[in-house]
Amino acid sequence: MNVLFVTADQWRAECLSALGHPCLRTPNLDRLAAGGTLFARHYAQATPCGPSRASIHTGMYAMNHRSVTNGTPLDARHTSLAAEVRAAGYRPVLFGYTDMSVDPRGRAPDDPWLRTYEGVYPDFEVALYLSEAEAAWLAHLGRRGRTPTLADVYGGALGEAASFGPDDSETAFLTDTFLAWLERLDGEAPWFAHLSYIKPHPPLVAAAPWHAMHHPDDVAPPLRAVSAEEEARLHPWLAARLTQPLRGSWWGKPASLDEGEIRKAHAVYLGLIAELDHHLGRIFDALRARGELERTLVVVTSDHGEMLGDHWLMGKDGFFRQAFHVPLIISDPAPDAARGQVVDAFTEHVDLMPTILERIGASVPLQCDGKSLVPWLLRSRPETWRAAAHYEHDFRDVETPTLEKALGVTSERCALAVRQSERYAYVHFNGFPSLCFDLEEDPGQLVDIGTDPARAPEVLREAQAMLSWRMDHAERRLTGCKLTASGVIGRYE
Repeated sequence: MNVLFVTADQWRAECLSALGHPCLRTPNLDRLAAGGTLFARHYAQATPCGPSRASIHTGMYAMNHRSVTNGTPLDARHTSLAAEVRAAGYRPVLFGYTDMSVDPRGRAPDDPWLRTYEGVYPDFEVALYLSEAEAAWLAHLGRRGRTPTLADVYGGALGEAASFGPDDSETAFLTDTFLAWLERLDGEAPWFAHLSYIKPHPPLVAAAPWHAMHHPDDVAPPLRAVSAEEEARLHPWLAARLTQPLRGSWWGKPASLDEGEIRKAHAVYLGLIAELDHHLGRIFDALRARGELERTLVVVTSDHGEMLGDHWLMGKDGFFRQAFHVPLIISDPAPDAARGQVVDAFTEHVDLMPTILERIGASVPLQCDGKSLVPWLLRSRPETWRAAAHYEHDFRDVETPTLEKALGVTSERCALAVRQSERYAYVHFNGFPSLCFDLEEDPGQLVDIGTDPARAPEVLREAQAMLSWRMDHAERRLTGCKLTASGVIGRYE
């Protein structure tokens, strides 16, 4: 069995026409879902990119892998998806990036990987490396007769077409590189390819015609309180975050929270997803033409979501589900696999590594916190399954402790965790008041029921459930075995 594992960056869950989006059309992803399983309540484990991808590639919650910010090293003792795939006899090949911050212990002080959070999990064979500097892509544009810089590429007003054509975008470039690699294969040995696309991550600049595929008037307005000041009253963290200036390069140019500008950005964002869908369609067509689609496990998801002005936030900071709820489609080639199934149970990024490993016949390491999705793929509901999704955000910055200073706390207090159940979203802060939202009464998460004494029993139940979750998933690699007079009993790693 081949494995095609695709991640996009900063792609919100509802941005699929298969889920009824009012204006975005994703025909190729819709066809993939029609031939497989769409997981409608799939959640990332952490934000931003590095912590989220650490959960994807280790199968661990952030509270266990502890690579909690872009640049926080990932302990080298943790195995990874690539390592386990290689041990199973595959050559895992990467197109794009994995944002791994390497463990500095045992490395020379001048090791270049100690100067970036954009490292690569070591067991990948890198066919194309794309960092934020975009060196490989810019070199490609140079070969097309251009000598641009990133400032040139992303110049212009919001909503204008990019200076490059549709065949030269980053998305097209990565796709072309993968298809060229695919053509060189003999079609016999099974392969494992991880395609890590940067879009629709900002800068929100798209080539024609994608830049104008959606009109700003057609996109949903941001979901937020009537003013940033009103929104800030919800919680001290939110108040501190909303006083921070927007990053000047968030859109590729200075941005504001004006609704008109957000709508323009949102429209381009949808165009970038439509472009991604187009190029994934090229890949699916190529696999079909080679007779390989029917023996390829296809997994498509995103590292995390995007706020897009909701709650007066941009990017992926915070605790609102827009930053964590992401798409997941899996097409399993097994003859008895589900076709056109939509799963409404809560699934998480930590489930991806166990799922892929089980489908290629490899054992699942004890470090993995998730559960295999294979029963869902084969049309059988597991006997037990989680009743909520859990995700975390660590807002420390040991280099520039902006929020630490604004809130008057140490880095260890800069953490939050969320339990998202059918009805409630409970947010626990370390050292600050908790929050709880009744999603039946308040789907927009604008009213905290945690301050209502009459709702205290409900909030307590959610808090206790979160504590139980953390206890259930404490580090376990040696706790399931015991040294006895007869030797070691139980499984260990």
